[in-house]
Amino acid sequence: MNLPLWCLLITALLPFWLAFWSSSARRREFGHLDNHHPRQQYAQMEGKGARLWAAQGNAWEALALFTAGIVAVQTTGGGWLADLACIVFVLARIGHGCCYAMDLATLRSALFGVSFLAVLCLFATAFL
Repeated sequence: MNLPLWCLLITALLPFWLAFWSSSARRREFGHLDNHHPRQQYAQMEGKGARLWAAQGNAWEALALFTAGIVAVQTTGGGWLADLACIVFVLARIGHGCCYAMDLATLRSALFGVSFLAVLCLFATAFL
């Protein structure tokens, strides 16, 4: 089993999960989904829906950095520390999205920091 690649798959699916969740909030807020102008409707959202939309954008950004870390680890062989960093990253990112939705800003920021450190650990593992 290649744990880093499984973690990459989960991380790649997180923005879609957040998009579906934010679409549900958008439907509740406006009573319908405007698929002709979805970005304008998202821009008008407030509260939980707006936070979920922001979380989705943040998840895409995190995916790019995590992907680079996975590539670095995969080219150098990885190891148990890389596997652990991947698990920590995925759990932190899931928590980050949930904290965004629940408006837990301090915990969300802490989880962002944990996930960022996990990616740095991936690169450190690759360099060593």
